[in-house]
Amino acid sequence: MKKQRILVAYGSKHGATGGIAEEIGRTLEQDGFDAEVRPASEVQDVTGFDAVVLGSSLYAGHWQRDALRCAGRNADALAHRPVWLFSSGPVDSSAERHDIPPVPGAARTMEHLHARGHATFGGSLTSETPGWIARTMVKHGKGGDFRNPERIRAWAHEIGNELRSQGPE
Repeated sequence: MKKQRILVAYGSKHGATGGIAEEIGRTLEQDGFDAEVRPASEVQDVTGFDAVVLGSSLYAGHWQRDALRCAGRNADALAHRPVWLFSSGPVDSSAERHDIPPVPGAARTMEHLHARGHATFGGSLTSETPGWIARTMVKHGKGGDFRNPERIRAWAHEIGNELRSQGPE
């Protein structure tokens, strides 16, 4: 039987969201899927995939432009396959304490694509994060890596379980 192909695409400025996407892709591979992880800016066509997971970093409460553009240019094809969305960004432990609903732009994208689910994961802001805003925040104790690999893997397993239970679309 052919493995289901899953695209995990992400929009990220500094790489932390890419790390989340890689963790999702590895988990789906371990669960028996053929997962491909790519920056959203490089995704021109999703028709070769059975399902798509699209994620974005959050900046000032907004999804990253590359992720939104990816959703827009692939909207017709995405409407005909299972889609999940994720956001990363809170640089505190709030994503661990409670579910954080999607920001308005992600919520509109969810509705437009008929996405099956959304998760918000903690982000990462460390001394290695480029930019003066990041350096200033870290300098004032407002940083850290709040990505939780166990929570990310659990969410990816949920996606895999749902896909397995329904078979290829």
